[in-house]
Order: sequence, then structure tokens, then C-alpha cells
Amino acid sequence: FKSLTNVSQFRKWVSFKLHFENVHPEFFRHLLERSPNLTPDDLRFCACLRLNLSSKDIARLLNISPEAVRQRIYRIRKKLSFSSNAELMALLMEI
Repeated sequence: FKSLTNVSQFRKWVSFKLHFENVHPEFFRHLLERSPNLTPDDLRFCACLRLNLSSKDIARLLNISPEAVRQRIYRIRKKLSFSSNAELMALLMEI
């Protein structure tokens, strides 16, 4: 994880991922089946989207700019072959 720069951040992510997977057990598996080229950072970002966090909240949580949030949504959308943000969100909410 490029954005997880220290051990504390990594531990927080592992803890979050375990709790997230308890609530949404098939989420990461379904995403990776649909697009095996998603990175761990992409998966983490998709989990934030699945939690319906705002772009502003995601930017604060991941310590990135709001523009970087928009760019990441665009890149993930392309990896999953969707033409709109609505299609991406529909998939993430469906899983």
C-alpha cells in the first residue's frame, strides 16, 4: 500500500478491512473477479465508496486532495469498464 506509510496506518487498514469484510463478506472477492487488476489501494478506495462516504470525507480519510478522489474514481471506473459514476456506484452498492 503506497498510501499506508507507516505501521500504524497499516494496522488501522487491516483492522478496518476485517470489520468491513464481516459486514460485506464477498465485496473484495466480487470486485477482484470483475477486475483482477484492481490494486489494494483501489480496493480500499472502493470500500470507502461502498460506505457512501462523500468525496470530501474520502479525501480527508486517505489524506488526498478532492481532485485526487475524482481522478481515482475515474481510473477505477475505467478498470471496471463503466462509462458513468452512477454505474460504478450501483455495482458497489449491489455487492
